[in-house]
Amino acid sequence: MLQQYAGIGAMLIIAIVFPIIVIAISSIVRPKKAAKYKYETYECGLETQGETWVQFKTNYFMYALVFVAFDVETVFLYPWAVKFMSLGTFAFIEMFIFIAILVIGFWYAWKEGALEWN
Repeated sequence: MLQQYAGIGAMLIIAIVFPIIVIAISSIVRPKKAAKYKYETYECGLETQGETWVQFKTNYFMYALVFVAFDVETVFLYPWAVKFMSLGTFAFIEMFIFIAILVIGFWYAWKEGALEWN
């Protein structure tokens, strides 16, 4: 019976030892003193001109959140649509509730002005 688990044990040992070896080798090979250019700001290969601390527009973040919500909806909606005929009425009602919750969330985000670009 132990022979059946020998492969799992070998993979476990490799999974533990390999990262330790890689980290040890990288700590030996890496430069010990950080170069001056490591602390400089870098953007698109050009030297920074003017103030480097700029305000980030939060609308990008809000758009990203709404996109992720509807992307997840699509991920759940696709397999449901593929098996729609074999799932029955209960699955249809569940998906209707799911879409209704997302529409309410979208309406709330719209009402609060999260999607407006000022």
